Amino acid sequence: MAEEIPQAQIEKDEARKRYEFKKALEKLEEKEGSGTELISLYIPPDKQIYDVTAQLRDEYGQCANIKSKQTRTNVQSAISSILARLKYYKTAPENGMAVFCGAINVGGDKTDLESIIVEPPETIRTYSYRCSSSFELEPLKAMLDDKFVYGLLVIDRREAYWGFLRGTHIEPINGTNSTVPGKQRKGGQSSIRFERLRLIAIHEFYKKVGERASEAFLAEPNFFEKFKGLLIGGPMPTKEEFAEGDFLHHEVKKRIIGLFDASYTNEFGLRELVDNAQDALRGVGIMDEKKEMTRFFKELIKENGCAAYGEESVRANLEAGAVDTLLLSEKLRKARLTIACGNCGYQEVKTMQVEAGKKFKDLPFGHCPQCQSPLYLTDETDIIEELTNLADMSNTRVEIISDDFEEGSMLFSAFGGIAAVLRYPTGM
Repeated sequence: MAEEIPQAQIEKDEARKRYEFKKALEKLEEKEGSGTELISLYIPPDKQIYDVTAQLRDEYGQCANIKSKQTRTNVQSAISSILARLKYYKTAPENGMAVFCGAINVGGDKTDLESIIVEPPETIRTYSYRCSSSFELEPLKAMLDDKFVYGLLVIDRREAYWGFLRGTHIEPINGTNSTVPGKQRKGGQSSIRFERLRLIAIHEFYKKVGERASEAFLAEPNFFEKFKGLLIGGPMPTKEEFAEGDFLHHEVKKRIIGLFDASYTNEFGLRELVDNAQDALRGVGIMDEKKEMTRFFKELIKENGCAAYGEESVRANLEAGAVDTLLLSEKLRKARLTIACGNCGYQEVKTMQVEAGKKFKDLPFGHCPQCQSPLYLTDETDIIEELTNLADMSNTRVEIISDDFEEGSMLFSAFGGIAAVLRYPTGM
């Protein structure tokens, strides 16, 4: 009987795969060609490889019609490279495959033929072949979109605001103010007449909010599949009056999953609503990440708290096996480089920031401090991958934190994107 994989392990692996997939797309997006020389090939899982190779050979023949000799040569070279790679596939992978190949500009009027195969996290539905000056990445980028969204709406009798919760990202949409008069009536009006006019104004305001918010929610692509529920926040009894009345579209109203207190009914109120709806949102990415960051901050302010931050401190604690949870910012873009001397065997390891369009192998690394021979790059590893592998050696949980909420943004801006909750205080 196969051993069941724990759900926590599955979620951890999915988070890492998502990060690696996103990083791969960023690298592909940076690559540019001259003219229409870069090939993007999408192969669904049910597409026969021999059909693909037959079509590529046909495309190779069609290249003879390209007027520019350089473009013709580069496109034919790319097709030949793809055909060579496809020889190793009898069938397409489970989710299909995307192949990107072409002569990439590397500066100084030089190009380098690159061939990259991506196995996507979701199924490729349509076969496509495209030549352009950049790679066609939209079908893969769409796979990064959050599959479920929640509607958010905060309301009192003065104003209302609505938006979406997409994974870990709160997206404000719009709001409106009311013309409901205050409780103090003007002179010349009876109290009964004034209260009746006030109730009419409240009803009209609720109606306007319901119509405009419903319109925004229903405009969400694939509403019936993606719209998981609506959270409503505000003071009592406003939110109850609004939710119980027939102000929202019936398809939106039946998806209400909870009413929650909120003292703000502007854009800030959407964040307050999410915070107060933690129980209803349990299991949603943003709440899990908030929980981990809150735990870190609580330890950080203690006199001998179990918290560490910064690469040097966290690395030392990882090597000592003292880290319970490693927190890494999704925005972290650094690499761990191994630099060595080919003459005397001297070696050093350093961390450097990854910059778009720059390759570490092209950088000068100076001379060996022992024999003065030139230093060369011998290994390059993404720092998130390197620290994650180090964490796995001591059974440390890894959380990759987005910056779509305040605490996640602080992890990157204030703590360098690397922090940890320790198993015990270490002083490191």
